[in-house]
Amino acid sequence: MNFQERIHRQFTANFQTAQEALTNLSELIEIASVKLANSLLSDGKILCCGNGGSAAQAQHFSSEMLNRFERERPGLPAIALTTDTSTLTSVANDYRYDDVFAKQIRALGHSQDALIVYTTSGNSASILSAVMAAHDRDMAVIALSGRDGGALAPLLKETDIEIRVACPSTARVQEVHLIITHCLCDLIDLQLFGE
Repeated sequence: MNFQERIHRQFTANFQTAQEALTNLSELIEIASVKLANSLLSDGKILCCGNGGSAAQAQHFSSEMLNRFERERPGLPAIALTTDTSTLTSVANDYRYDDVFAKQIRALGHSQDALIVYTTSGNSASILSAVMAAHDRDMAVIALSGRDGGALAPLLKETDIEIRVACPSTARVQEVHLIITHCLCDLIDLQLFGE
């Protein structure tokens, strides 16, 4: 197979995964956006986390909230729990890596806040611990997951929202998570600031 064929295959797989997500997940994306907007309207904030590429997704979301998405507006309170290297390394060193997000959530989270977790597998212990910490703090949980939902799916409460990109490819899941992130940003802005 030549390079151009491989490039074409990557784009085609992206389009197909995105189309399936649009068909299957648009209602859940809308519901999640309402939950997040309500959290912000209740003077809450949005905490978000993930590992590896999913950490970058969490940081991307928080930057769109704190700065702006596609319009001029006041910054919105969001914190990526993946960015404070002193906190991350001290928790990982003094306790265990599984607690790097959970300890931050227990310290910073309140019942009016929301947690967004990004995970392609649903099996990362640090993400599972984060969700349990959010439940302990009575926070809303939005899970952007992949594959079969992993160990995360049965851990979620009925009031939590799982937006699962049911695809075995990590790359495709992450690509669609980015589209979903932009949808959430757009819908939050619409709800808070109008057209």
